[in-house]
Amino acid sequence: MYQYFIILQIEFIYYTVIAVLGTLANSLAIVVLCRGKCNLSKCITCYLVGMAAADLLVVTSDVILFRICYYYPGSFLDSTPVCCLNEFLRYGSTTVSVWLTVAFTFDRFVIICWQHLKTKYCTARTSAVVIGTVTVLGYLECVPWYFRYEPRFVINNIPWRCSTALNLYISPLWTMFELFHRILVPCVPFVLILLLNSFTIRHILLASKIRKSLRGSSNGEDHKDPEIESRRKSIILLFSISGSFILLWLTDVVFYMYQRISNMKYFTANDPAYIVSSSGAMLQLLSSCTNTCIYAVTQTKFREELKNVMVYPFHLIVKLLGNN
Repeated sequence: MYQYFIILQIEFIYYTVIAVLGTLANSLAIVVLCRGKCNLSKCITCYLVGMAAADLLVVTSDVILFRICYYYPGSFLDSTPVCCLNEFLRYGSTTVSVWLTVAFTFDRFVIICWQHLKTKYCTARTSAVVIGTVTVLGYLECVPWYFRYEPRFVINNIPWRCSTALNLYISPLWTMFELFHRILVPCVPFVLILLLNSFTIRHILLASKIRKSLRGSSNGEDHKDPEIESRRKSIILLFSISGSFILLWLTDVVFYMYQRISNMKYFTANDPAYIVSSSGAMLQLLSSCTNTCIYAVTQTKFREELKNVMVYPFHLIVKLLGNN
């Protein structure tokens, strides 16, 4: 039991940090990207803004309203309708966030490997349509999660707290839905991202080899190829985002597969499986606030604009004090 309390304390501190950093990081990313001064195409900007917005919803619904509010019982968030609504929102926002990462990876795959589709597919309008479609379908797929819970008790005709409905434990339809959802998020995205990135790497290596052999060198000196440089920057951004997604989700995916294979349905707080499960959830939610750090590390212009946005309120305060 003592071990369980220690884990709860660690989780509370961790999720509090994630809530603060995730909210600030994703909000700043949205503001900076929407200014349109990061030397990124409108297509990439649309995807990055969409991903930041989805991650912000994950932080709000899953970290703040679900994980942290667990430590503050008795609020209106404990009412069954609100609990059911947040269950739908947190699964929906996670689904959208994951599949927007796949959509972004596919967009980069098209622009690098299918040049003849670049002008038609890699546009701001297409990216907006893809983001809207992924968002609508993602939330629609998660509607059944709203009906997962039933009231734990009723006070003054108001249902409170949430318990998994007993009939779901023996429902083959619910078992099939849960399996389908876990395959959809994140097993299929894992496979798609790995395949798309492998095809992209293969194409880049082949194209780079051909371009270098055609360009050759002049007077024994190598000349920088602007096309290769542009692709290199795009690939660094792509692989950083998709790579962090895979690494941070890996523990959760592997543990879920182990649960399915071993038919493990229940485990206590003292079981090592609980620690693995908790660690997987913590790493998975960390992925909702890493993209801004990736932008700052890989994109020089983004770092400059981020500094301008962060310093702007202080300049404004100084200006107002100066006028007074």
